[in-house]
Amino acid sequence: MYGYRKRFQLQNVLAMNFCRLNARGFTLIELMVTLTIAAALAAVAVPSVQSFLRNNELSAASTALLTGINTARSEAMKSGRNTMVVPVNNGSDWSQGWVVFVDNNRDQSYTSASDTIVAQQRPLTSYFSVGGNGTATGTTPYILFDGSGYAKDKSNAFGGLTLNIQRNDLTGADLLDQTRRIIIANTGRARVCKPQTATDENCKASDTASGTQ
Repeated sequence: MYGYRKRFQLQNVLAMNFCRLNARGFTLIELMVTLTIAAALAAVAVPSVQSFLRNNELSAASTALLTGINTARSEAMKSGRNTMVVPVNNGSDWSQGWVVFVDNNRDQSYTSASDTIVAQQRPLTSYFSVGGNGTATGTTPYILFDGSGYAKDKSNAFGGLTLNIQRNDLTGADLLDQTRRIIIANTGRARVCKPQTATDENCKASDTASGTQ
């Protein structure tokens, strides 16, 4: 009986020691090493995630503008009237959003009382900017399609143009990588491309004359 009691006590002591060993937490050094590794991984991962998200936003913004342009051309051919795309409030900054409308009163600007809004875009996020050439630049930029779907200017001459949507928080090669270019040919056909170099033959800012663009 005495031997059994001693063995029972010994088993209890071993079990308690085992539990104490299992319950032991991190030492201060181990915790500091773990936090240092976690901080290093976060420093690498966060910029990559941010770049990925903003790249997706850039693609969405360029797709939205291309859709607005194609909608304007389609509405022009359907209605037989001039249809335009302009920055909101007849402003000069495309990044504040844009309005697609049928120019019912033929005054070549958006008039809320008489023109028909076909589509409207909210402002882009602050780290995007939009610029262009041709009629898409200046103090009163615009994109105009006549009733046949051709890109025109306000004098009724052909008005092929390009628009660039890009990150304004980048420079150099990173900026070029985060740029999307929308090219509108004189025929009215529009496409979006990503310039690989400043003189990319497949995505030039001057590619507006050919009907195949």
